[in-house]
Amino acid sequence: MQALSGQSTAPEVRALLADGALAGEWVLDPRESSIRLKSRSMGLIPVNGVFRDVSGNGAIAAGGEVSGTVTVAAASIDTKNAKRDAHLRSADFFDTVNHPDITFTADGIQPSGRGVAVTGVLTVRGRTRPLAFDAAASVRAGGGIRVDAEVHVNRADFGLTWNRMGMISVTNTLTIHAVFTRP
Repeated sequence: MQALSGQSTAPEVRALLADGALAGEWVLDPRESSIRLKSRSMGLIPVNGVFRDVSGNGAIAAGGEVSGTVTVAAASIDTKNAKRDAHLRSADFFDTVNHPDITFTADGIQPSGRGVAVTGVLTVRGRTRPLAFDAAASVRAGGGIRVDAEVHVNRADFGLTWNRMGMISVTNTLTIHAVFTRP
């Protein structure tokens, strides 16, 4: 297995998947991974948050097929504003009492362009929608797999429609930094 220090190109990813060295089970390292949320209030004011509780696992088959799941505890949102965080946890938004987890299940990762194309489904508030995005991928010298992406999500697709006087952006950006290691 070749360790790559930076972002891998599609041919490099294809070669890594084909040689079988990455085959097996992988687990998300929550200490090195982060999922951040970016939005705008009143069209101008940036609102940034981070989900503090993330977990996940993945598998790479000997033939290079990739699958996996990342789970975010919705109640772990932290925007550094307790009142806003409580509102985001309420039934107006994530409804964490009834829907504690946000889940992305990847059903395919293929080499593409300057990295990988990821396909799967995202479940928020009990609503599941297809999601596809491009990501940067690399194999770290220590053996971990790193995946970085910015994903744009329309929150209304998942029933998060509260928007007093149209002041909150419907489109949000998730910034994903995921590091997977061998269990």
